[in-house]
Amino acid sequence: MSAKPITPEDAARLLADGALLVDIREPSECALVIAGAHPAPLSTGAAGVPAKPGQPVIFHCRSGRRTQMNAPALASAVATDGVYLLEGGIDGWQAAGLPVERR
Repeated sequence: MSAKPITPEDAARLLADGALLVDIREPSECALVIAGAHPAPLSTGAAGVPAKPGQPVIFHCRSGRRTQMNAPALASAVATDGVYLLEGGIDGWQAAGLPVERR
């Protein structure tokens, strides 16, 4: 299983179709969040991701660097072939004009 990069715009479309968004940042980093993102900090091995079988999963961090560096571990954390890494992380999401929320 491998993780594939996905643009913020394509990720938004996939989320609208039922994909699961997973935020691997630590709680102290999450002043801004993408609505509906499931927290699964990398320090816990991204444990507890509630993906349904076959459900696409999109992982994100702040800039996309951490997800890229940990792509093999993230891909193996879920039981699906549809594993994606959000290009640019939440920064890229916000730069694309997509909504974020303050926590």
